[in-house]
Amino acid sequence: MTGVLVYDSDSGTVFVTGPCYGCGNLFSFHPNKVPSITPPGGDTPLPVCLSCVERVNPARVKNGLPEIVPLPGAYEPAAEEEINWGDD
Repeated sequence: MTGVLVYDSDSGTVFVTGPCYGCGNLFSFHPNKVPSITPPGGDTPLPVCLSCVERVNPARVKNGLPEIVPLPGAYEPAAEEEINWGDD
C-alpha cells in the first residue's frame, strides 16, 4: 500500500494518508481495510477513496459486476494491534 503511515502514540492509533488511485486526492485510510486496486503490470495495491468507490459502483452494477463494499473502518484510524505489518 502506498502512502505515509501516521502513528499517534497517545491514542495508539495508526492510519495512512495517500493519494487515491482513481482521483489522485489525498485521503486517510486503514491500510488493511481500504479498497484497493493493483494496476496492470504493477505489484503494489493502490488505495481507492470512498468518493471514487461510490462513483464507480453504478457502472459496475450496470456491467454485471458486484458493488465494491468497503469494510467497516476502512476510512478510519486503526488500533495499532489491528495492523498487519507484514513481518509475521
